[in-house]
Amino acid sequence: MLAPEPFFQPRGTPISVYFRLHALANLGHEVDLVTYHLGEDRSFRNLEIHRIPSLFFIKKIKVGPSFAKIPLDFLLLCKSIRLVMSKSYDMIFTHEEASWFGTVLAKCKKIPHLYDMHSSLPQQLENFRFSRSKILKKIFLALERYVLRNAQSIIVICLDLFQKLEKEGFARKATLIENFLDFEHPGYSEDQIKQERTKYVSPDDKIVLYTGNFESYQGISLFLEASALVDDKSVVFLLVGGNPLHVEEMKKKASELKISDKVFFTGQVAPSEVPLYIAMADVLVSPRTAGTNTPLKIYSFLKSGKPVVATDLWTHSQVLSEKISILADPDPKSFAQGILFALHDHRASERALAAKRMAEIEYTFDNYKKKIAVALEKAHEGNKKRRLES
Repeated sequence: MLAPEPFFQPRGTPISVYFRLHALANLGHEVDLVTYHLGEDRSFRNLEIHRIPSLFFIKKIKVGPSFAKIPLDFLLLCKSIRLVMSKSYDMIFTHEEASWFGTVLAKCKKIPHLYDMHSSLPQQLENFRFSRSKILKKIFLALERYVLRNAQSIIVICLDLFQKLEKEGFARKATLIENFLDFEHPGYSEDQIKQERTKYVSPDDKIVLYTGNFESYQGISLFLEASALVDDKSVVFLLVGGNPLHVEEMKKKASELKISDKVFFTGQVAPSEVPLYIAMADVLVSPRTAGTNTPLKIYSFLKSGKPVVATDLWTHSQVLSEKISILADPDPKSFAQGILFALHDHRASERALAAKRMAEIEYTFDNYKKKIAVALEKAHEGNKKRRLES
């Protein structure tokens, strides 16, 4: 498995990699994971982690495309070649841009290639405002097409990506596996939850919660502007996550909006602590304003039984509906109205209960493992077909 990521860190793709490894171990597979020098080790049965040499001048990697990834990916390629040449593997399983050279390595060894497509990499250039170069985008599009054409199996994490593959003629290779699993965590008692709430509110007050990073596409500015329009003194707004720089930027914005007294920031917390904040909350929000992938947090939110307010964009509506959530237009006034509906209208609680019932049936580890097994089988069958045709 080739993962050009800091593994493990509590963010999108590394979280997905973690649960892929969890399922593969549970299914009895042995995995050599090749990844960056950054991140915390995680232990699974039959897993060996191979890290690239440490580059002392690269101590962190931001979310999305970055120039820092170029030397790291070169080292990842070198280590991958050495392992593939020295050991016998029955599959190469790649994430993100490692799919580019993973495709070549799989061809050379005549073994199946499974590509885990977390997003469209050409689209990332726009979402993260990395580059407006038409030439670079064309190169990324060509590389993506090359991988999709040559991979024997492709995992997609949301309906949008599945429809993209369907449109491009690769649907038979695709397996939709949404990232709906949660980290194990100690159970929190009612007393613990109440005690933690007292840090932010009195017993009769309400907490509206955001969790996740503070990248521009997440809509934190929109959320704060909406919070300023929620005319209810019993409500506080709690934001969990964000690196120190982003947190300071949003604190400044909250001050400009004159809502610093009712907005709290925790900074980054361990994944195992997030369920405690969700348990404390009365309303959960996802104000994302760009992108097409479904946010990972949505699945945890649906399982919680708490009302969920999200922007009415495809990034959310491919999973959410008015039957199980509150969808609001991506502007401060509409989002504020959505929050007030979630806080005060009994229909919001009914939708939250319906969401919880649905999630308990659909979003189980057994279902997740079955889908991983299907993706693996497609890879083997696709490779058999390729070898017969050649």
